[in-house]
Amino acid sequence: MTAPSDLADRLGLAPGARAIIINADDFGMCHAANTAIVDLLAGGRIDSTTVMVPCSWSPEALAFAASRTDLDVGVHLVLTSEWARYRWRPLTGIATSLVDAAGFFPTEVAAVEQAASEADVAAEISAQLQAALDAGVDVTHLDNHMGSVYGLVTGRDFLRPVFELAARSGLPFRLPRSMDGVGEDAALQAKLDGAAAAADALGVVIIDRLWSHPFGLLGEGTPDDETYEQVRDGFIALLRAVPAGVTEIYLHPMVDDDELRAAVDFSAAKRGYELRLLTDPAVLQAIDDEALVRIGWRDLRDLQRAGV
Repeated sequence: MTAPSDLADRLGLAPGARAIIINADDFGMCHAANTAIVDLLAGGRIDSTTVMVPCSWSPEALAFAASRTDLDVGVHLVLTSEWARYRWRPLTGIATSLVDAAGFFPTEVAAVEQAASEADVAAEISAQLQAALDAGVDVTHLDNHMGSVYGLVTGRDFLRPVFELAARSGLPFRLPRSMDGVGEDAALQAKLDGAAAAADALGVVIIDRLWSHPFGLLGEGTPDDETYEQVRDGFIALLRAVPAGVTEIYLHPMVDDDELRAAVDFSAAKRGYELRLLTDPAVLQAIDDEALVRIGWRDLRDLQRAGV
């Protein structure tokens, strides 16, 4: 297990504190996401969320965020559009290297890494952040949809424009320093080390580690697909394994309804399960039992802007 950075100390947490940020990705993707995330935010069941600004339901999400600037809402920088029936386009238009033959963001990260120009990426992510700011959102942080800026497929990343935007805007970015808990890949850890050094050089605050659980249900569509109870037990095991330092745990909670099932090609049931997880007494009890410290991205933003 890699030793945590000094981030928890800089935040003023107790020695050995196991801090978590529970983040809901994909705010604004659809009404099913908005309904779930608004309730979770308002009820204190999650610590933050990030908006997919190019999506059709982002105006609803942005309006809520602008009305509740006490809540932690970031921008989920989007360069991909993964579903077959429901797609979205760049804010900067379709005369760009960021679209496929149909004029939408590509469905796969590999296509972004192979074809996108860094200048087009920089312009698009800046436009997405500016749209949120113009809507009145007190943006707390940046993260990235499907990992399209990390260079995980071909090795070509877009972290430089992301870090420059984050530094210019005084916003932390969701990049883990460590592979802890997600596998052992020396090459990827070396890439993370280089990226962390670049973030540090620009004063961009990043986290110690980034955890989630499988995007879809194991065995989905078969008689042996996971039950809610199995998903819940796996999530509780993940919570119990959180080490010292600052860990973001991200989920995609949504209402499992007709709209969601019309929009996505798979994993609607898992989205509904993740909504249930975040209000499940057994999950809440595990957080208490483990003495996990709940923090938000605003805490990291304040640290970055203070230059601490």
